[in-house]
Amino acid sequence: MKRKILLVALLLAFVGYAGWSFADSVTPYVGIKEAKAATSSSVQVKGLLAKDAPAPHMEGNDFVFTLQDEETGEELLVHYHGTKPDKFDYDHHIVENANMQGEAYSSYQLLNKCPSISEQQK
Repeated sequence: MKRKILLVALLLAFVGYAGWSFADSVTPYVGIKEAKAATSSSVQVKGLLAKDAPAPHMEGNDFVFTLQDEETGEELLVHYHGTKPDKFDYDHHIVENANMQGEAYSSYQLLNKCPSISEQQK
């Protein structure tokens, strides 16, 4: 009987630790306004390439562009630590994983989302 209780307790402890570890590693998905406020943690932001902002360009080892929230129109300067992705100009949505550093969003992961066929036909 004591072995069953010990086994159940160990199993519950493992499940609790695994859940805590998983929750700690999840990067929340937020809008540009929330991303600007999240100065101490990494977040994911989805947006469009801003049309009226300076053209995307390289600054040293960073690819720099402006992301725009398609709902609010708010803009965010992004410094992606890497080179321009091959299909960046054809992307519909851009998702960034990063954190705020001063006035710019310092990105270490860039995810490109191509438009669906129905969006291309519009």
